[in-house]
Amino acid sequence: MFLAHGYAALDPHSPLVPFAFERRDPGPNDVRIEILYTGICHTDLHQTRDHWGGALFPMVPGHEIVGRVVEVGNGVKKFKAGDLAGVGCMVDSCRHCQNCQDDLEQLCVEGATLTYNGRERDSGQPTFGGYSDQIVVDERFVVKISASLDLKAVAPLLCAGITTYSPLRHWQVEPGQKVGVIGLGGLGHMGVKFAKAMGAHVVMITTTPEKGRDATRLGADEVLLSGDAEAMAAHAASFDFLLDTIPVSHDLNPYAALLKRDRTLVLVGALTELSPPLFGANLMMGRKRVSGSAIGGMAETQEMMDFCAEHGIVSDVEMVDIQDVNQAYERLLKNDVRYRFVIDMASLQKDAA
Repeated sequence: MFLAHGYAALDPHSPLVPFAFERRDPGPNDVRIEILYTGICHTDLHQTRDHWGGALFPMVPGHEIVGRVVEVGNGVKKFKAGDLAGVGCMVDSCRHCQNCQDDLEQLCVEGATLTYNGRERDSGQPTFGGYSDQIVVDERFVVKISASLDLKAVAPLLCAGITTYSPLRHWQVEPGQKVGVIGLGGLGHMGVKFAKAMGAHVVMITTTPEKGRDATRLGADEVLLSGDAEAMAAHAASFDFLLDTIPVSHDLNPYAALLKRDRTLVLVGALTELSPPLFGANLMMGRKRVSGSAIGGMAETQEMMDFCAEHGIVSDVEMVDIQDVNQAYERLLKNDVRYRFVIDMASLQKDAA
């Protein structure tokens, strides 16, 4: 065991504070990573405040991790000291179920081991995330990062990036298709970038004209205001694919009407009950589908990282020091960020001064 330092939530009602804790020494298949940057995901806010229940305290959040390998076990084949590496939302799975064998570890039948607010499969000890100076992870759950990318802006790719890339790939978005991205936030801005790089005609669907203008900067070919009934009617039955990134309960019926026959709307944002109900006729008349998707397996996550390196894709980020994480959470509640906060983990040294 060795001592690590970071920031933790000690209970659901208090601000995050400096926290020292032990991590395991690297085993034969582990890599130890010095963490350089960690993204702030909306999930971090929900988990530290126990909005979803089941929170384990003390909790060190963070599952958008970019760093440099400083030590490897004697069985590690993919990494060596000095390599740039990333860790996302999971750090283990059962590895033997059909989903794991199909490189879909995020859908592990036994449940993937979360990077934080989970328990290690072998020891049962709590997992602690990326708001810290170091992390130890089995090499299967670590991805290589190209030095050609802006590392601080790479961090959100490990969650927001793969969450949007995976459904675009799975439903085979290709050049010339008309793709709608619903909602422009941390997820939506990545959806626009990926769909554009895949050659699609990208339409940002939003309630806010100001966000529409920013979507054009990000690569959207058109902007559709969902509150404009005439414009929505003009786009009816014209989309090949819809990526719905809205994180709260909302009405799917107007969006279902936008799909062509036999096409799919995929939810990646809303985890809660959707309201009002979706009318069956809006799917039956056109044989349309509504589906869902959450992150991706490790092979697909590496594929995404390679795609980003090839196309120069990173997130739009605002940097913060770890000492300002609680203020960043308050701004996140107000959607006051374009489009992801990223913590410069070098700022941890200020607490040691």
